Amino acid sequence: MSKLIQLIALLPFSALLIAPALCEAQLFSPLAPLTSEASNPTQTAQRQESAVIKNALFVRLEAKPGKEKELAQFLHTGLDLARQEGTTPVWFALQLGPSTFGIFDAFSDEAGRQAHLNGPIAQALGANAPNLLAQAPAIERIDVLGTKLPQ
Repeated sequence: MSKLIQLIALLPFSALLIAPALCEAQLFSPLAPLTSEASNPTQTAQRQESAVIKNALFVRLEAKPGKEKELAQFLHTGLDLARQEGTTPVWFALQLGPSTFGIFDAFSDEAGRQAHLNGPIAQALGANAPNLLAQAPAIERIDVLGTKLPQ
């Protein structure tokens, strides 16, 4: 009987330990994202878009001597153009070294990648390449095997 009394005495304390775990479990329930996404279609579209990234490009750019700052500024302004491209959900402008720069972008399919290669960023790069680049851009087509993107 004394063990039973001890267990009963511990019940209020065990509830204090278990309740936070239950609350956490509800917060991270697989149903929670579905509920919140149902009320936010934009978030649903972004999550679906990021879940299907399959193709990418990596473009290496070498600045002409003395044109490093201009190339960096050119890439910075490219971000506004990338934001306007509906088929380009991922876009990074990179500085890899003092005169070496890059662009990494990713797409849900080959059509999106091709649209980007024919789009305003590629056209602007082509128009400015003779002034800014020491050599032609090196463009690598990449197959994406997996992604982890913010939701």
